[in-house]
Amino acid sequence: MTDDAELRRLAERRADMKLAFRSHLTAYLIINAGLFAIDWVTSPGIDWAYWPAIGWGLGLASHAVVTFADPVATREKLVEAELRKLRERR
Repeated sequence: MTDDAELRRLAERRADMKLAFRSHLTAYLIINAGLFAIDWVTSPGIDWAYWPAIGWGLGLASHAVVTFADPVATREKLVEAELRKLRERR
């Protein structure tokens, strides 16, 4: 596979991941707004709606980390830090 084709495949994969996260975030906001509205209308104050928001929010945060963290850049930063340490010890 050529470098351009491989880069294109990687770019498409990253774009798909970002679009999937955007859909996940939109569903989270709409559904949890509805749950808070139901909770507020059916009982005085907010009693239970924050529990699904917290649980789902943890899953959404995990999805964000997987989507937006760049493992290659993170690895490069760690390698550079280790190289600096090793050079300082010389």
